[in-house]
Amino acid sequence: MKLLELKHVEKSFGELAVIKNISLEVEEGEIVSIIGPSGSGKSTLLRCATLLEAIDSGEILYLGQKAVWSEGQGRLRYAGKKELKHIQSQYGLVFQNFNLFPHFSVMKNITDAPIHVQKRDRETVYREARELLKKMGLEDKEEAFPCQLSGGQCQRVAIARALALHPNILFFDEPTSALDPELTGEVLKVIRSLAELHIAMVIVTHEMAFAKDISNRVIFMADGVIVEEGTPEAVFASGNERTQAFLGRYGALL
Repeated sequence: MKLLELKHVEKSFGELAVIKNISLEVEEGEIVSIIGPSGSGKSTLLRCATLLEAIDSGEILYLGQKAVWSEGQGRLRYAGKKELKHIQSQYGLVFQNFNLFPHFSVMKNITDAPIHVQKRDRETVYREARELLKKMGLEDKEEAFPCQLSGGQCQRVAIARALALHPNILFFDEPTSALDPELTGEVLKVIRSLAELHIAMVIVTHEMAFAKDISNRVIFMADGVIVEEGTPEAVFASGNERTQAFLGRYGALL
């Protein structure tokens, strides 16, 4: 089943075209890594896919249902309020800088949206949150605040918060870029463990060995376009000059 479809999506900031006619699909349970040099449009693509950024043209669909589409002359149409709420319940997003609410405890960060946005049973949400914290190795941090946690712990709370929404697809926007190497390892270990849950994941990352190991499919972006995509084996052994030049910088790590 196709969870996400992007069709001919374009996005510019002023005169700068950041995403140029990109189309891609993500299937149920599929893990897709997006790699490429800084400034290639990877993070903007994620922000467009999760409706945080308005596209200029194209279509975005979740489970075959249109979330947003263009009607020419720069006019965008969005699904109705009820439909959009359903669509937005399909995905979670983990940011590179965590984006936790600093004045909320760990528990409140995780449970606030399921209780107040999804209107789910408080007791059930709290029980699930405690199970998630245990999975993240943070069962003793329930009452802590983000300022009392390490970067790796904050990112694990952010992952738990996204999972608490019961998403079908999780987006990760360079989840380890703000972390030192030791903390990077612990967060990648958690993401790796999520693969067992059969949640679809789209991961923008500079961790090439991780992308090669975990992904069903790798997309290489440069200058706002998809240069190539395929299995990790195909992309990492690619003969494409642009792909080779990029991956050459990581040669010793692969």
